[in-house]
Amino acid sequence: MSEKEKKDIPAEEVNTEPAAEEVKEEIKEETFTVTREQMEKMEQLAQMVAESGDKYLRLAAEYDNYRKRTVKEKESLYNSAKADTIKPFLDVYDNLLRGAAQFAEDDPNRQGMEMICKQFIDVLAKLGVTEIEAQGKPFDPERHNAVMHVEDEEIEESTVVEVFQKGFIMGEKVLRFSMVKVAN
Repeated sequence: MSEKEKKDIPAEEVNTEPAAEEVKEEIKEETFTVTREQMEKMEQLAQMVAESGDKYLRLAAEYDNYRKRTVKEKESLYNSAKADTIKPFLDVYDNLLRGAAQFAEDDPNRQGMEMICKQFIDVLAKLGVTEIEAQGKPFDPERHNAVMHVEDEEIEESTVVEVFQKGFIMGEKVLRFSMVKVAN
């Protein structure tokens, strides 16, 4: 067919698919003959590749575990250092409270000391330190240190009736136990 004749045929009638013979030639795969020796060598190579892949996966998992462990250790070390730094300041807080208690209720010096105490508690809160609530709560040996007992039938057994020294926690770690009086 000439080029002019091809132009005259409508597009729907033109067969753009390759001939069946061409498709058969493309589908044919080449086959090779391999000796037993070559086959054994290919199997060994395949086994080496599989072992290398397994070693790589184990090494990657080991590294990931190492990374997670070191991050956890760093965080633990940071929290321990922070707790050790904060503990001495709790005694300063106690002294501020004692100083404020020495003044009358309406004394401006007392109000100033109370403002300092509030600021101190706010700074501790920013560091993640909170006061252990004890007054009127059930005695918890993991957070309270009972230094006195009182017999009182009106109060429920093992209830904190008085707090001598406030306790503080940082997260789940107790920085200082509350010193309390407990009813029996």
